[in-house]
Amino acid sequence: FVYVVAEYATDTNPRNQIILWDKIVEATDLDDAKVLKQDNIFVKYALVDQADELRGKDVQLQLHWDHMPLTGSLHQDSQGRETMSTFTLPEEYQ
Repeated sequence: FVYVVAEYATDTNPRNQIILWDKIVEATDLDDAKVLKQDNIFVKYALVDQADELRGKDVQLQLHWDHMPLTGSLHQDSQGRETMSTFTLPEEYQ
C-alpha cells in the first residue's frame, strides 16, 4: 500500500496530515506495475482544513508505504524528510 501525505501547520493545529493519494500494489502485479511513474495525478482526497487556515501555508508532501504480508508483522516506512517536496498555497483564491 503506497500513499502520499500532505503535512502543514496552522495556528489552530500545529501538525496537520492529510492523505491525498493512495495505491494498492500487489505481490501478484507484474514487475512494471510495481514501479510507480506517475505525472499530473489528480488527488483522490481533498486538501481541506477544518478551520479554513490553509491560505498561504507551506505544505510538504511525503511518500509512505506499508508492506502487508499474509502472515507476520506489518512493515511501514516513508520517504526521508530531507527529500520531501514543499509548495506554498496562494493567499487568495478566485
